[in-house]
Amino acid sequence: MGEKVAAGSFDLSDRQRYRGKLRQCLTGLERLLDEKRFERPKNLMGLEIELNLAGPDGMPRMMNAQVLERIASKDFQTELAMFNLEVNIAPHRLAGRVFDQLSEELRTSLAYAHRKANEVDAGIVMIGILPTLGRDDLVSSNLSDVDRYTLLNDQIVAARGEDFALDIDGVERLVCTSRSIAPEAACTSVQLHLQVTPGRFADVWNAAQAVAAAQVAVGANSPFLFGHELWRESRPPLFLQSTDTRPPELQAQGVRPRTWFGERWISSAYDLFEENLRYYPALLPICDDEDPLEVLDAGGIPKLSELVLHNGTVYRWNRPVYDIADGVPHLRVENRVLPAGPTVTDVIANTAFYYGVVRALADEARPVWTRLPFEAAAANFEAACRDGIDARLEWPRRGRYGGTAQVDAVHLVRDELLPLAAAGLDAWGVEPADRDFYLGVIEERCRRRVNGASWQAATFHRALEKGLGRDAALAATTKRYSELMHAGEPVHTWPVGLPEPVPLG
Repeated sequence: MGEKVAAGSFDLSDRQRYRGKLRQCLTGLERLLDEKRFERPKNLMGLEIELNLAGPDGMPRMMNAQVLERIASKDFQTELAMFNLEVNIAPHRLAGRVFDQLSEELRTSLAYAHRKANEVDAGIVMIGILPTLGRDDLVSSNLSDVDRYTLLNDQIVAARGEDFALDIDGVERLVCTSRSIAPEAACTSVQLHLQVTPGRFADVWNAAQAVAAAQVAVGANSPFLFGHELWRESRPPLFLQSTDTRPPELQAQGVRPRTWFGERWISSAYDLFEENLRYYPALLPICDDEDPLEVLDAGGIPKLSELVLHNGTVYRWNRPVYDIADGVPHLRVENRVLPAGPTVTDVIANTAFYYGVVRALADEARPVWTRLPFEAAAANFEAACRDGIDARLEWPRRGRYGGTAQVDAVHLVRDELLPLAAAGLDAWGVEPADRDFYLGVIEERCRRRVNGASWQAATFHRALEKGLGRDAALAATTKRYSELMHAGEPVHTWPVGLPEPVPLG
């Protein structure tokens, strides 16, 4: 981003030039698709996890720079706020014992990072939203000291032109304002990447959209924010509101938010990139010197830098990704719906479920998105975020009569989606031992109706019943969560409540 990032200001000509470059990039993408220049698939998947830093007292620690200096690994990097880190796991081929391999790599990486964080009285907590975060923690002075975060904050604040309004009505209601995008940093996610051919992209993206609600229902892990119990997965409404460039008048006009589920099934990856240009003004109008069409005319592969940068400021829950590896372009679907945690086993179980069910749904002769209205998929996503493991979802009926019906999420997952996920993992060539173990974790969550969010809420209420105040109960819940997270047994096995004190003598 160079000098423009440091300067942090743009003039009118920057935006006009950027819009022109975006159109050139979109034309370049269209040509790459038409000329079939994309890499054949290698069945590659990738995994990123955003993490929290907290002290032994369960409270957030604003020290990612110090912790990263001690970790000293390119696998770990900053995230938006000083209490955030991100770990990136190298791409793996979806086959064999891939999930056990991922599990081992993650355990090793997180244990090492946790030891290094302990050196400065902090620790790693893998959770959707840290329950002990307060409003004073999520302010612009606690954003990571990285130019791109400062610039992004400044541009979103300028586009909105007034304070951000947070209004989330769940078990309790939270109403407050923020002068910056810092509340977005509370949302820590798992991002799952899948490399696909252009011809398969639409089927995989549509399948990922259709199954997003089921992912959230079984994986919800973010019930608290600023001392309030909200939705079972509070990240989506928080992310939407904390990045919303629309004042109320534009919301009333139906202008689309920058964080959104979407509004239609697609037929090509081009549809999503074209929507980005049609609906969203540039936040970071930083132009590259490359002329993408000249590069194509010369037989080269353009970086499409403006298109990639702009795409990174539209926060879809399933995002298209254009990238180049070893000089060859490829497309990925980036699934962003899942919260971090609770344990490595839970994260890998969520991962196996996603890759399995998306493969199976994308392969179906009569795809689910031809039988489920997009509006129903979007409503399902909101219902799953609100109600988590207890959500009811609309889904196509089996049999010749067709139509859709409301069904408990746990029954949909256990009776229909888990068998599909098993078939999908078989199609990838995943070993049965991995398939059965990790899908078994999802099945047990459904059977017991337990996930990270339900455990957090139940333990918090037990702490209140014991006489703890709200802040103390949230801190105690966070400490207990952290202990069990590092012990590593999946969340459906966790005992609810706080451990009884051991009597002395």
